[in-house]
Amino acid sequence: MTPVTGLDHVQVAAPQGCESEARAFYGGLLGLEEIEKPEPQRSRGGVWFRCGTSQQLHIGVEPEFTPALKAHPALAVTGLDELVATLERAGASVSSDGGRFYTADPWGNRIELVAA
Repeated sequence: MTPVTGLDHVQVAAPQGCESEARAFYGGLLGLEEIEKPEPQRSRGGVWFRCGTSQQLHIGVEPEFTPALKAHPALAVTGLDELVATLERAGASVSSDGGRFYTADPWGNRIELVAA
């Protein structure tokens, strides 16, 4: 039996000064709850969000930032059609691939959305 019991968090890279856009996209559009970063990590920038009951999504600053066009988190969503419509109304590009939807955060990182 493997000692790995689950996934604690996923980190997505973003450019310096990303915090307000991260809050608008991940918090505002996707509806994730922001959580406070531990003191030692606050000076590094970025924003952390709760994702489900025990997982987290971290937006971390990467000085030499390049968006992840293939690697991505897949977020399980209740009300997937409503979220897709919200993203489209906000001007986000959304594509579909057989029940899975893809969008990008403000910096071009791929985000997958699947029905919970």
